[in-house]
Amino acid sequence: MAEDLRDFIRHRIRDDLRTAAVERVVTRFPPEPNGFLHIGHAKSICLNFGVAQEFGGTTYLRYDDTNPLRESDEFVEAIQRDIDWLGFDWEGPTFASDYFEQLYEFAEQLIERGKAFVCSLPADEIRATRGTLTDPGTDSPYRDRTVAENLDLFRRMRAGEFPDGSHVLRARIDMASPNVNMRDPVIYRIRHATHHRTGDAWCIYPMYDFTHCICDALEGISHSLCTLEFEDHRPLYDWVLDNIAINYHPPQIEFSRLSLEYTVMSKRLFSALVDDGHVMGWDDPRMPTLAGMRRRGYPAGAIREFCRRIGVTKSDGTVEYEFLEFCVRRDLAAAAPRAMAVLDPLRVVLTNYESDGETLAAPWHPQQPERGSRDMAFSKTLYIERDDFSENPPSKYRRLVPGGMVRLRYGYIIVCEDVVKNISGEVEELRCRYVPASKSGNDTSGLKPKGVIHWVEAESAVAADVRLFERLFTDPRPGSADFADTLNPDSMRVARAMVEPAVVASDDACFQFERTGYFVKDNRDYRPGAAVFNRTVSLRDSYRPETR
Repeated sequence: MAEDLRDFIRHRIRDDLRTAAVERVVTRFPPEPNGFLHIGHAKSICLNFGVAQEFGGTTYLRYDDTNPLRESDEFVEAIQRDIDWLGFDWEGPTFASDYFEQLYEFAEQLIERGKAFVCSLPADEIRATRGTLTDPGTDSPYRDRTVAENLDLFRRMRAGEFPDGSHVLRARIDMASPNVNMRDPVIYRIRHATHHRTGDAWCIYPMYDFTHCICDALEGISHSLCTLEFEDHRPLYDWVLDNIAINYHPPQIEFSRLSLEYTVMSKRLFSALVDDGHVMGWDDPRMPTLAGMRRRGYPAGAIREFCRRIGVTKSDGTVEYEFLEFCVRRDLAAAAPRAMAVLDPLRVVLTNYESDGETLAAPWHPQQPERGSRDMAFSKTLYIERDDFSENPPSKYRRLVPGGMVRLRYGYIIVCEDVVKNISGEVEELRCRYVPASKSGNDTSGLKPKGVIHWVEAESAVAADVRLFERLFTDPRPGSADFADTLNPDSMRVARAMVEPAVVASDDACFQFERTGYFVKDNRDYRPGAAVFNRTVSLRDSYRPETR
């Protein structure tokens, strides 16, 4: 908490409360319902909801639904699921469309005050006359229409008399402004399309820069927190509120957006990934969407901790993906129960095991004995990982070799006596001897094997598809133009694994498969008789967040 309070936004809020510039902190999170939220949105969510909670305030969830061509109730519901999953409660939700009538009335006010006009230039000509960063723009030939003419045209636009693109309403500001956003920006356009909430009641829709500031004022937002790309839009935010009859003017404060290695943060690119079949959908576990991260098994607490640690600044930067994984791994180390799964099974037959089988006890979490233990079957036939055996071991290899011994986790010591191969020369089975006196917890054998490996009992183990994910992109900074060229063709591999049955029977979703990594039951494809697990993150990594 103390660390968080050092950022400039919290300093500003404390000062505003101390000087009574505001009575209560009210923030908002205003997504457009045209896609799924991603990890970049999580930073804004955690900031807006977080500061409101810290200072005893509230946060509006407000949908910027001013483009009927791209928005849907599906995305509205998905956004609410994501925010709820992150652990935040909102005021509302509200919608920009709730204020369409008021927004229209404010637009007429601007016309009546000579601050807006109906422009009949085509869109490409408006762009051509906007000027450049060094050259001023050119006045529209329709800029001097009379108030009466502008009101008449604007009302006829609303009545549906004109086709899309024939007219727009523009603010009348300054075509020579050094800020291109102030060069008579479009604030309303014609769009004959059915809106997901208002149906066909409207055929003109306000632009974001006109809508956003007015909604902030109507909802009494105390601090309008935006990412840095809106810094150049702040003069327009202020201009709109200064030129309409409204009694409240919230301050807009900008902060740096999140850039994360090996990801893209664009709904347009997300749509391309989905539409072109590169991923399994918006919630594909390789996607940086919150739905994808949830499906991959990332804990909400780890996302919140990640956002807290990266902090709030005014300077853009790119965060290592390893740092996000560090936060995930740190959360799961304490939360995830332990279990065993063999991802690449190699059969082991214990030649001297004469019993019909027995049950061994294994703790759900070695550092949390209060969680209790689960039963593990043990019998003559087992599976171990194929790479836990080597006929030609490298230096310092501590696993099973011909004539060598290892301990089976929570079980017995075994000694490899024979290697069975198929006609292609591939190892098919190991014949081993187990040491009866070496039972874990009651070992009287005196033997000291160098390695401990995991295993599952062959008959009781459950077959499962285990999806092993790598980075979706091979380039740490994939470009938006050629992003498809840097897609990793090996970003998902499916292993046909054998899993101990207690995992399948458990109500828990996330597990640490010992010596392998953290895994989660897939929340879409998992069902009785068809176990599917997604690898959340590897078990350990050399990354250390020295400065975070």
